[in-house]
Amino acid sequence: MTSAPVSPQPQSTPVRLAIANDYEVIVRGLHAMLEPYDDVEVAELTIKAELNRSPAVILYDTFGRLPGRDPNLAKLVRDHQAPVLVYSWRTYPADVAMAQGAAGYLHKSCTADELVKAVVAVHEGHTVVASDTSHQGSRHPRRSTWPGEHQGLSPREAEIIACISRGMSNQEIADQSFLSINTVKTHIRSAYRKIGVERRSQAVLWGVAHGLGDR
Repeated sequence: MTSAPVSPQPQSTPVRLAIANDYEVIVRGLHAMLEPYDDVEVAELTIKAELNRSPAVILYDTFGRLPGRDPNLAKLVRDHQAPVLVYSWRTYPADVAMAQGAAGYLHKSCTADELVKAVVAVHEGHTVVASDTSHQGSRHPRRSTWPGEHQGLSPREAEIIACISRGMSNQEIADQSFLSINTVKTHIRSAYRKIGVERRSQAVLWGVAHGLGDR
C-alpha cells in the first residue's frame, strides 16, 4: 500500500461529506478544518456511525477506536454505499483499515489541503493510502489535535483513556489494540501521571469531564 494522495481536477460541485467519530469534539474539529474549502461540503456529523443523509464520501476518524475489532467502521462500510476514508494515526494501521473495507487511508500528519484532495480522489474512485508524511516538511502543516494533548497525552494514551472511560478492561484493550497487557499497563501508568490521577475511577471521571465518556 504505497499509493499517495491523487491531485484531482477542481470540482464543479462540492463532494458531499459525512464525518464520523465517537466524540463531538473530534467531528466538530474536522468540520472546522474543512469548512474553508470549496471542493467539499460537510453534509452531516455523526457520533453513532449512523447517517440520516446520503453522502458521497464518509470521513472516519478513528480516535477512541482500537484496530482489532471496530464495529463502527464495519457498520459504516456495511450500511452505506459511500466509500469510507479512514483518518488515523499509526496506532490504527492502514492495512487493518483497508481489510475492514475502507476505500482509503490517510495519516493525521497530512495537511488540510491533502485531506481535501484525498476526499475528492476517493470520490472519483481512486484508492488513497498515505502514511505519515510529517517528515516531508510541508510549508503549511496542519497537525490534528486530540483530547488530552494539552495534558501531554500521546494519541495512543488518549485512546486508551477513552477506552477506560467506556468501561473496557485492560485485557479488552490489549486484545483489540494488538498490544501486550504489560504494554497497556505501561501506557495507563504514563497517562495517569500526565492527567494527575491515581485510580481507574478517577481516570473515568477525567475522561467524562473531557468528553470521552461512554456513548
